[in-house]
Amino acid sequence: MAEFSPEQRTVVIIGAGPAGLTAAYELVKLGAKPIVLEQGDDVGGLSRTDEYKGFHFDMGGHRFFTKVPRVEAMWREVLLEGLLRRPRLSRIYYKGKFFNYPLKPWNALSGLGVVQSVIIAASYLRWQIFPYRREDTFEQWVTNRFGRHLFRTFFKAYTEKVWGISCSELKAEWAAQRIKDLSLRTAVLNMIVKPGRTIKTLIEEFDYPRRGPGMMWKAVRDEVEARGGRVRTGCKVIGVKRDGSVIKSIVVSTNEGSEEVAGTDFLSSMPLTEFVTALDPEPGADISNAASRLSHRDFLTVCLIVDASDLFPDNWIYVHDPEVSVGRIQNYKNWSPHMVPDASMSSLGLEYFCSEGDELWNTPDSELLELAKREVETIGLASAADVRDGCVVRVAKAYPVYDTDYASYLDTLKGCVGGLRNLQKIGRNGLHRYNNQDHAMLTGMFAVENLVHGAGHDLWSVNADSEYHEEIREELADAPPASDAEVEEAVRDALSWVFAKLDKVALGMATGVVGAASLAAASLFLVAKGGAVVGPHLGLMSQYLPGYEASLPGAALGLLYGAVAGFCLGWSYAALRNGTLAMYKTRVERRAESLSLRRLLDYL
Repeated sequence: MAEFSPEQRTVVIIGAGPAGLTAAYELVKLGAKPIVLEQGDDVGGLSRTDEYKGFHFDMGGHRFFTKVPRVEAMWREVLLEGLLRRPRLSRIYYKGKFFNYPLKPWNALSGLGVVQSVIIAASYLRWQIFPYRREDTFEQWVTNRFGRHLFRTFFKAYTEKVWGISCSELKAEWAAQRIKDLSLRTAVLNMIVKPGRTIKTLIEEFDYPRRGPGMMWKAVRDEVEARGGRVRTGCKVIGVKRDGSVIKSIVVSTNEGSEEVAGTDFLSSMPLTEFVTALDPEPGADISNAASRLSHRDFLTVCLIVDASDLFPDNWIYVHDPEVSVGRIQNYKNWSPHMVPDASMSSLGLEYFCSEGDELWNTPDSELLELAKREVETIGLASAADVRDGCVVRVAKAYPVYDTDYASYLDTLKGCVGGLRNLQKIGRNGLHRYNNQDHAMLTGMFAVENLVHGAGHDLWSVNADSEYHEEIREELADAPPASDAEVEEAVRDALSWVFAKLDKVALGMATGVVGAASLAAASLFLVAKGGAVVGPHLGLMSQYLPGYEASLPGAALGLLYGAVAGFCLGWSYAALRNGTLAMYKTRVERRAESLSLRRLLDYL
């Protein structure tokens, strides 16, 4: 890569979401003047804030909480005093009852009942002892950690509502990435004791901009433009012109027509599937096929303005009940009082998960408003008669889907864009990776470091564990880095050595030989010794071993009895020992795993 010179290089960034705007912000601080192209009419991407008649609506609910110091530093640098410290309260609605999340002991017990609680506990223990040997699907992954009964109670209906596919089709990689640091054990422990370290899904407070996350990204846009960069909205990318492995320009469609935007370096957060299909010349048939097979999940938010000052205390509520269609309900006033222009009113966001072009997506706004009013009243959160107004906001390509075959198709597309020398893919959709806002921002930061300093960051690997990987590198700066696969293999080798199984047949045969030889030798010794009564004490074994006596024929029979009894004893010991260690090994693995997995329900 040539030395970066702001005067001689033109950086074009596709997408004005958290990743793209963060990259632009980092570049203007270095004296560059990037051009940001955004398809929509506003900035922020999935983290934008919409406004209707003075009411502000967050598309999804975005907590400003991160373990990445440089991301937090940027939030505070941009917003200054604009961040509010907010208490977190979220609950689960299931079968007409509300469950606190994080779990509260008496609330959970009273909601589920003693019988259901016992069944959940028993199911958890059963799957800890006899887990699925392979974890290919979301269903298998969750069942191994929470038990099948809890999976069916809380996870199945909600997850299938969100993704629109069976939990047996959703890949386990998505769960392993998104459901972090939590198992039934850690969830229950958090009901009773304060954990020594914070689990992301269980934080009790978070920061939030006064007017929603869009406030952050509007401020970043203003700063980028104030320093000479350009942020253009209403620019839909319709072509990516390239000369071999080098991109030359981006073709965009605007209200004035189409135009080309030339550049020397390109960062893109537009959906990976759309980017490769926009390549000119077109890629091969295998690339086009892979792009058509990767999918996204979309959602729409029905925003309701309610004539009530205090509806319920939650920031948001997860709706796991299959009897209603809504998946999650945001109470924006509880995120920030500044989201509502009139303190006597409230605003709610009912999120419906769907696929672009399906029946729900195409339902007229008036019918969606009526549906939302009915369902919010059914759940018992507000009266339909108190709803004064509302609007509908549709969000396309919100969530990359990790379905059965996604990994192979993603690898094909990664190979395609990886061959373009002056391109870096960033952001959630740009990488087709289910990252949160803070890690989308981190991909933008890393991309700039790659561009300016030749840092060599692998943007595809940026996820919720990145900060911990960096801490390990700092502590072991003189040691050669090991890959995740190497570490995993070393750990599994060590566990295999420590928990090596006993061969039941071999141990049984060994103890059988010893038993047979011992009983026969004892019998022969007593016969040789002689006396009025031969082996009176050993002869008592005839009560347990029919036909046995301390004699030459008895020694022969004792040989057989000793072999059988010894084999049974050795085999049983090995089986019991192997089973006990298998249970302990599972416990050790689950405990170690829970230290590195950090989310439960906040995966959206």
